Amino acid sequence: MRSLPLLLAVLIAACRATGSSPAGDTAAVGTAVGTAVGTAVGTDTTAALPDEPTGEVERGREAVVRFQCGRCHEATGLTPAPLTSHCVRCHKKVMTAGFDAKPKASEWKQHVAHLAAMPSLRGAGTRLRYDWLVGYLVLPHDLRPALMQDMPRLAITREEARDVVTYLASLDAPAATARETLEDSDPARGRKLVDDMQCGSCHRMSGVPALAAGTPLGPEAPATYRRSSEELRPAVMLAPDLRFTRDRMTAAQLVQWLADPAAIKSDTLMPNPGLTPSQARDVAAYLLRTPLGPGRARTVPARLPNLERRVGYDEVAREVFDVTCRHCHGKPDDAVGDGGPGNTGGFGFKRRGVNLTSYEEIQGGYLDDKGNRHSLFEPLADGTPRLVATLWARHDEGAGHPNPNLRGMPLGFPPLSAEQIQLVATWVAQGRPRSAP
Repeated sequence: MRSLPLLLAVLIAACRATGSSPAGDTAAVGTAVGTAVGTAVGTDTTAALPDEPTGEVERGREAVVRFQCGRCHEATGLTPAPLTSHCVRCHKKVMTAGFDAKPKASEWKQHVAHLAAMPSLRGAGTRLRYDWLVGYLVLPHDLRPALMQDMPRLAITREEARDVVTYLASLDAPAATARETLEDSDPARGRKLVDDMQCGSCHRMSGVPALAAGTPLGPEAPATYRRSSEELRPAVMLAPDLRFTRDRMTAAQLVQWLADPAAIKSDTLMPNPGLTPSQARDVAAYLLRTPLGPGRARTVPARLPNLERRVGYDEVAREVFDVTCRHCHGKPDDAVGDGGPGNTGGFGFKRRGVNLTSYEEIQGGYLDDKGNRHSLFEPLADGTPRLVATLWARHDEGAGHPNPNLRGMPLGFPPLSAEQIQLVATWVAQGRPRSAP
C-alpha cells in the first residue's frame, strides 16, 4: 500500500509553507470527466470549446496564489516559491545531499524519495484541452501510474477552475487550432511506431496490450532519445497513462506535441521521437482511436469488522498517524508556525486546527467554518465516526464517487488500506484508550 511517510519535524520546518489567503472549504463537485470527455475521436475540435465558458485571467492569477500552486508546481508565471516553501524542491535537495549535515538526513531520504517529482505547468494551455483541465481541477483522478501522489481534491469551484486554466493559457503560445481529421492515418502503423520507440519504457496505456519497453533508452538510441538512469526515474514518475490522451488533447495538439515536445514545454522530460509528420499522425491515430478495454480501476474494499483485541493509541499512531497524517496535521511549534494545510491551513483551505501529533492534541478535534470546535469522533448520519468516514471517503474519491460534504484523507495520496482503517475504527469504538493492556 502506498502511503505518505512521516516527515520529521526538522524537515517540516525546512519546508514550511508561506502564508495564504483563507478560502472556503466547500467545492462544487463537477461531473466526472474521465473518458466521457473527448471520446468523439477521429476528428478534432478547435481550441474554442463551447461547453466550458472562458474564465478571467486576473482572477485566475489570484486563485493560483490562493491555492498555492507554486508550492508543488514550477512555471506558474509568478515569482518562484523559495526553497523553504517549495515541497518538491526541498525534497530534491534532501535526495541530492543538500541536507546531509543534518543529524537525521539519512532517514529523510528514505521518506521523500517518491516525493521528488511533479509536473510543471509550462505549456499547459498549449498542449492540453481547456475543458479537460477545468474538469481535472474540480475532480482530479489518478493520471500517472508511477507517481505516488495525485492532484489533491482542492476546495475549488468550477468557476475558479476556469479562471485558473484561463490564466495558465495566457502564459503560453496559442493552442493548435487547425482542424486535424487524421485522414489517411493508420492506428496499426501507429501502434508499431509506439513499440518501435519503446514508449512503454516510461508510459503505460491501460486497456491495451502492454507497450514495448527498454531498447531506445540504451546507448544504441539516437542521441536525442537517450536518457540516463537519473533522468529516466523522474520521467517514468511523471509519464501519464496514455489511455487519457484522448481526454486531454485534441488531435491537432497531439500531432503538434509529437512533432517537437520541447518546443511546447521546454522543461519536458519527453524526448523528441524524431517522427515524420505522417508518422506523428499515425501515432496520434493509435492513441486517439484504438479501442480501449477496462482501465486501472480503483475499487472500494469491503469494510472490515472491528478487531476483538484491544487497540491503544500507541499502535494507531505507529501504524497510521505517524506514517500518513502528521505532515498535513502537524505541530506548528516544530515547523516555524506551519502545522500543514489540515491544521494551520494552506492550499486554499481554512485553518481547521486538526493536530494529529499526540494523544492530547487529537482529542482537540477540528474547527468548523465559524471557528467552533467539534470532535473528530462524532458520528455522522450513518453512525460512522467522522475521522473514520474521511478515510473511507478517500477510497470513494479514488473510485470516482467523491462525497461533496466530506473530503477524503490522506489528501492527494492513496487511500489507507482496509486493515489500517480497521485499526483506527477499532480504537475509536473502544473509547480511544491511550494504551492497550
